[in-house]
This record gives sequence, structure tokens and C-alpha cells, in this order.
Amino acid sequence: MDQSKTPVLDALAAYHDTGQTPFTPPGHKQGRGADPRVKAALGDAVFRSDVLATSGLDDRTASQGVIEEAQALMAEAVGADHAFFSTCGSSLSVKSAMLSVAGPHEELLVGRDAHKSVVSGLILSGIRPVWVDPQWDAERHLAHPPSAEAFEAAFAAYPDARGALVTTPTPYGTCSDLTAIAEVCHARGKPLVVDEAWGAHLPFHPGLPTWAMDAGADVCVTSVHKMGSGLEQSSVFHLQGDLVKPEVLKSREDLLGTTSPSVLVYAALDGWRRQMVEQGKALYDDALDLARLLREQIARIDGMRVHGREDFCGPGKAADADPLQIIIDISAWNVPGYRAADWLRRHHRVNLHLADHRRISAQLTHADDERSARVLLTALTDLAAHVPELRTGQPVEVPAPARLRLEQAALPRDAFFGPTEQVPWQKAAGRIAAEMLTPYPPGIPAALPGERLTDDVLCYLRSGVEAGMIIPDAVDPQVNSVRVSIESGRSGTGT
Repeated sequence: MDQSKTPVLDALAAYHDTGQTPFTPPGHKQGRGADPRVKAALGDAVFRSDVLATSGLDDRTASQGVIEEAQALMAEAVGADHAFFSTCGSSLSVKSAMLSVAGPHEELLVGRDAHKSVVSGLILSGIRPVWVDPQWDAERHLAHPPSAEAFEAAFAAYPDARGALVTTPTPYGTCSDLTAIAEVCHARGKPLVVDEAWGAHLPFHPGLPTWAMDAGADVCVTSVHKMGSGLEQSSVFHLQGDLVKPEVLKSREDLLGTTSPSVLVYAALDGWRRQMVEQGKALYDDALDLARLLREQIARIDGMRVHGREDFCGPGKAADADPLQIIIDISAWNVPGYRAADWLRRHHRVNLHLADHRRISAQLTHADDERSARVLLTALTDLAAHVPELRTGQPVEVPAPARLRLEQAALPRDAFFGPTEQVPWQKAAGRIAAEMLTPYPPGIPAALPGERLTDDVLCYLRSGVEAGMIIPDAVDPQVNSVRVSIESGRSGTGT
């Protein structure tokens, strides 16, 4: 195919050039009805190109196949058999992928370091998760993706599992040995789904970790807005092989997806694909060089350890790591990463990717340059000079890795939709969680519906909140109380 083509962008240009007059949504009618104060903030161009996909960008019957051609170009660009665009983010795409592999009460192997969107998919679908433990780095209190051996053992114990789902890269940039995991799945005729939300850029440079389709995955979900040039909520899920039928995957997306997709998101996806095909190698040559230099400079700041492959990769750890995720351990300061991140935003207007009890991180992409790198380095240098005022004397109580692991006592769906009550956190140990309790970012639940809570995990969350951790999905974000299931034999007032 001609990768210089951009069907969505070309159709938008044609829409404007031919002077179309819409009597359809969206109701602002290309901005004519928008409040001038809104246009002053967002710009006229946003409204001008916010048009209907059919009976707008394309005719009522989609006879010009604009979106289909753009998706076919994307699939060819990355070496997949099929590509499907989503304007609801990878949170929707990963649910579509899960539902294309397993159904209600069927088993699916899932890495326990999964994003909350995967857990949401389990709740909605009624799929029975078989949790595969990540590889825990006890020294750094950090989870790396599960190993191929862990998936092998899980399939041996649960041979009826319909497939496997693994998250890689993690938000910390660490990666699974996907080739080995795919071999484990395919030896049993089972599909592998990869939540590669942080890996949309991986197909476009040999110096980056292996991307899922090249490793043999069957379905791969990517968030182009995370590491690419897509607008927020832009996602693509890719398919290859015959273990998952394209019509099944598309029907699951139709079930969950919006009937009013954003042409703005489609257009940005279309343009990003062309940009990567034509310029991706050169852009990531520059980005990787910048990351290498910036890592060296940050490592010279007293008290900052910049993690790389030497820390994260090897036996019992990750198979690879994305160098564009700059993970900085500040535990030598006895300052929680949450407070450091808040200080940088308040004093330098620098917004970091994630923060946890001992780390901060900066995400680089092809958009970064010497100027943005200099802003980051200046801010981090100043942060180091203000360490004493950031110490709280309230460390986050992080249990040993094995004590963070909770028993799955009920299906996530049953716990979430069953009778519940709100109890003080001090009385929640031993009860079954009926909600997700997710430190965000990175968005990996510490406890999820159906898991039996322990004092260790509850104390971790409470001390984390005191240190600046955010738990946005909890009924009580301060975790002074927790929503739990009302089990048979227990009294309670269901809510």
C-alpha cells in the first residue's frame, strides 16, 4: 500500500474544500454555535474538524471506505494482519480483546500486574481470572511482568484456560519475554493478548524492545496517545494469525465502543502512522540519544539513581526495558515520590509520568528535545537542593512482595455487583473487597473486587495516602473506609 496516503486527513480536506453544510451532529456545526470563550481556549480548528464520521467524513453507507483504508494502512505499517481504531482508549480496546478470547465463567490467565481497565473487563464480562504472579524485585519493591515459566505453570494447573493476557511494557518500561510466552500459548493452541498500551512506538525502531506482533502475539492493544502523536483516547488494537477471528474481535469492539467516534482522533492516528513510516527511525534515533544523555546527567545528581537495563533486566527480572522511560529512585533521600512530584509541579511546572513510594519518572518521546530535557534537568537539580523540607517522617509501609498478594476469594463480577457495605479500614482485614483500590498512576490495583483484604495491604494503602498516594477509584479515596462484600453469615447493611 502507499504509506504516504492519509485517507482520514484527505477526507477531512475534501469535506472542507467541497463546502459541506451539515444538518447532523455535532450540534456546534463546525464551531458556529460554540461559545466564543470556548473557541478562544480550544481554537477554531478543533471545532472545524470535529465532524461526523458517516454522513460527513464519508457518505451514509461508508462507500468510500475511509476508515477501513486507514486501518489497513496501519496494519501494514506495523506488520499486523488487521488493525482496528478505537476512540475510547486502550481501556476499551483491552476489554474487546479479552471478550474475543473468553466469555462468562471461562478462565483466562492474567498477569496480576494488570491495569485497572483489565479488571474492569473481568467485572463486566464475568471471566474467571487465573492470576499469574509478576516477578517481584524484593529489593526495590517493584513488579516486573510474569515469566514464560509462570504462564507454563498456570496452563498446567488450568488447562481449560482460554488464553493468556500479559501487560508489557509496564508503566515502568519493563518488558516480558513475549516470544517465549507466545510459544507457551501456541503450543496449546491458545491465543496471547498483549496489553502494550505503553508500546505504540516499538515497531518503529530496532533499538526499542521487541513489539508484540514481531514476538508472535495474537492480539496487541496500543495507546497511541501515550507514546505516539495521537490525541488522548486514541488506541489501536492489532490482530494476526487465526486463533482470534477478526469478525469476533470487531463485534466485541462494536459491543463496547461508541457509536459517535471522534474524527479528530481518527485523523491524528492516520497522520501519526504516516509520520512513523516516513520519519520514525530518524525521530527515535534522536530520542534515544537524548534519553542516553539525560540519564547520564540525572545520575550525577546526588541521591538520584537512574534505573536502566542493568537494574531491571536479567534472571528473575524483566527481559528488556524501554530506555525512554526514565525511572529515578530517590529512596536515599527518605522522601516519597509523591511529594517530590508535587513539589516539581508546584515550583517548576514540570509534570512527571508517575510517582510511587520511592520513585519518580519522566516519560520521553520523539517530541522531546534539548529544551525540554534542560527544563527537566534544571527542575531535578533544584529538587535535590530542597530535600530536607520534603521529608515527612511518615514512610509508606510497603510489605514484602509475598504479603502484597491477596487471595482471590470470589469472582470480580460477583463481588462488585453483590451486596456490599462500607466498613472502617481497621475492620476490613479478612473481608472480601467489593471495589478496586488502585494507586494511580500507574493504575495497577493493590486490591480488586473478589480479593480478601489483609492488614498488610490496608496499612500500605493508608500510609500511602498519608504520604500523597492517590486512590481515585475507591468509594472513599482517603481509604478511611472500604467497600466490602456482605458474605453469608455476616451481618451488614447492604448499600
